[in-house]
Amino acid sequence: MKPIVLIPSGHGDADFIHATGFEVETALYIRFGEGDDVLVASPLEIDRARVQSKAVRKLTLEEAGFEDAGPYASYARLAAKLLRQRESKAARVSPRLEAGYLEELRAAGLDVEIDLDLFRVERRHKSPEEASLIEAAQRAGEAAVVEVVSQLAQADIRDGILWLDDSPLTTERLFARASLLLGEMGFTCPDMIIAGSPESAMPHYRGEGQIRAGAPVVIDIFPGGRTSHYHGDITRTVVVGEIPDDVRRMHAAVLQALDAGIESIRPGASGRDVHYAVCHVLVDRGFGTTTKGFEGPDGVAKMTHSTGHGVGLDVHEEPRLRAPDENPLLEGDVVTVEPGLYLRGLGGVRIEDTGMVAGDGFKNFTTLTRSLDPRDYL
Repeated sequence: MKPIVLIPSGHGDADFIHATGFEVETALYIRFGEGDDVLVASPLEIDRARVQSKAVRKLTLEEAGFEDAGPYASYARLAAKLLRQRESKAARVSPRLEAGYLEELRAAGLDVEIDLDLFRVERRHKSPEEASLIEAAQRAGEAAVVEVVSQLAQADIRDGILWLDDSPLTTERLFARASLLLGEMGFTCPDMIIAGSPESAMPHYRGEGQIRAGAPVVIDIFPGGRTSHYHGDITRTVVVGEIPDDVRRMHAAVLQALDAGIESIRPGASGRDVHYAVCHVLVDRGFGTTTKGFEGPDGVAKMTHSTGHGVGLDVHEEPRLRAPDENPLLEGDVVTVEPGLYLRGLGGVRIEDTGMVAGDGFKNFTTLTRSLDPRDYL
């Protein structure tokens, strides 16, 4: 096998973290073979690398023979030098590698293969330790959801807008409260969703400004551990004030679809199987999807996304629970199940649990109520 060369694409590069156990903005890692690898880091990072990285050898730039040749070229030429010292002129790289590094590695005379399956199997199957780290992140996500919902539950309604402590209750205030709690627990989620309606009809609308009463608020929090780097993922939808009948029906359908998706998860089932189970329920309840064969009637709320995805060092990774995916689920996969319905002018409803594919089905890491009523979270 060709040696593996990794140069991170910045902080949070999951392939680099998986291989080295070390998060860093810029460094070089080469795996010549099993138990034969080296991490090269700057003077700024080398002490931390020696403590945190699982690489066998950790070298400073000077020890490795680094020469500054400018952006991209410096690490690429160093990689080529270290490979030549081992009489190798070929390398495999991650599909995450920035194009500038790829060009410079090839310019340095290396035969470079982009390995599209690099670490796919290893990262997909979660060890018991990894599963416990994801479950811890899920607990943090649940706590952050409760923090947000508790603020919503305490709010007053004035002219259809939520107020708390004599000021408007905004997405920004809720984001700050959730972020503070996550930070105290050792987690972070800078892109969380706290989306009021009707804008929540856009599934990835992050939310901004004042929160309206009598309309769904979609709360989607996917915290990552600041030291573990593993994520959880949870979504809940609540309404402050009178719940519209349309929203109540959407919520009931999404909840039934979530249960159907969870019940269909087992080793050997495909992502398509799980997705179709969810789509069947939504269409049977009078709604629709954008999946071929499950479109439903015109003008109704629809699910416009896949049913779920893998979770680990990335929030979104293999496997995928969607229509085209016929690959079987495997014991040890950690996945989300997150059906949703969205109607322009009204808003969205999404409920999401995360758990592990086990021998007897789905081990749900999520314990939080799925209620529309904020008071049920207190």
